[in-house]
Amino acid sequence: MTTMANAYAAPSATEALVPLQIERRAVGPKDVLIDIKFAGICHSDIHTVKGDWGPQSYPLAPGHEIAGIVAEVGSEVTKHKVGDRVGVGCMVNSCGKCEYCVAGEEQFCTEGSVGTYGATDRDGTITQGGYTTNVVVTEDFVLSIPDSIELDVAAPLLCAGITTFSPLHHWGAGPGKKVAVVGLGGLGHMAVKIASAMGADVTVLSQSLKKKEDGLKLGASDYRATSDKSTFTELEKTFDLIINTVSASIDISSYLQLLRVDGTMVNVGAPAEPLPVNAFALIGGRRSFAGSAIGGIKETQEMLDFCGEHGIGAEIEVISADQINEAYERVLKSDVRYRFVIDTATMA
Repeated sequence: MTTMANAYAAPSATEALVPLQIERRAVGPKDVLIDIKFAGICHSDIHTVKGDWGPQSYPLAPGHEIAGIVAEVGSEVTKHKVGDRVGVGCMVNSCGKCEYCVAGEEQFCTEGSVGTYGATDRDGTITQGGYTTNVVVTEDFVLSIPDSIELDVAAPLLCAGITTFSPLHHWGAGPGKKVAVVGLGGLGHMAVKIASAMGADVTVLSQSLKKKEDGLKLGASDYRATSDKSTFTELEKTFDLIINTVSASIDISSYLQLLRVDGTMVNVGAPAEPLPVNAFALIGGRRSFAGSAIGGIKETQEMLDFCGEHGIGAEIEVISADQINEAYERVLKSDVRYRFVIDTATMA
């Protein structure tokens, strides 16, 4: 039996999000029905509903930072039970058979992982995201949220958390390592918290010093303004790892000069325009310039468990559903510290 969900969705690429109802599929043998309690707003939600990354099927309810409670499970579900605190991130399905899925890196599925919204699921339907009161997801893509993290601050971990945890984990951030985080926004503030908890020495590189107090409170030991040219001379050859969280075009080669020999700069921000790189900035220090998206389901669960152990949640501003369009405008103006989270009870 299908389920109806209250939602906020974009009717088209040029219209504001509006309340409406959507239909969720019937709970299958391996499915989990989740009553969504909170949904984070990611910048990629805005890009997607506006069609910036390609044409979409409308109406479209975005949202891939989902936290809620299990309301029903299918007859063959073994990983979750009614009443469990759970989350859903950027994926809701994959082929499950290719080398990457088998390795727990479903984000690299050779047949293409299925996005939480605006994607074609295995049954041919278009997925709808977390700006809704419930969702049905196959159990393998449902994450357990530790009891030590409140659901509202846990929601952004399902995207912002794993997007920063994954490269920090992959490139070995930890004791004895110097890590720089470029930008202190929704992604950047999570990178600072997580890298610091991993034991790394963290420096924030931001255009100005206006968020310096925040950065130090979040765990950074230093905070430098990139608008000050002396930053790039004083910090030359300092860092083992740089995580670039900004989606604007920056002078990558200048930042590469801040890396030690064998250091790596990883882009998790996704600017629309190409980022030119001077080859000598790489060659001169055997440096690497890399990219990273989200992590697989296994790593995402590791991230949640890590955050639970260290008491890490996002810094959030909880809003009601009727404030979503205003929140979009504020995100575009960088007027949020540091993630908007929708209380989905306000959609009732």
